[in-house]
Amino acid sequence: MKEELSVLGLATIRRNRGISLEQIANSTKISVRSLEAIERGDFHKLPGGIYNTSYIRQYARAIDYDESAILAIYHQKMGAPEAADAKGKARGDGLFGGGYRPASTTVGS
Repeated sequence: MKEELSVLGLATIRRNRGISLEQIANSTKISVRSLEAIERGDFHKLPGGIYNTSYIRQYARAIDYDESAILAIYHQKMGAPEAADAKGKARGDGLFGGGYRPASTTVGS
């Protein structure tokens, strides 16, 4: 039998706890394909953006595993967003980047 690749042995942990990918997919509404990608560490196959971290957190909760451990691997493989945030703040870009400010919501009388 071919040994499958898995980040942190997640597939083995899930199976040992008697949980199937289909059960997780039904309870989280995350596709089996995306769940398999998380287990293999193929994070680039996830939909992107905030969905990635949300999917990882939901998967971790479903198998009763420390979500921060999986997220650390995710950030390591995908590039830590904290570093990008720090660079933007150091340049003074802040939340809106490029020195732009949000439009005022107050109306003069």
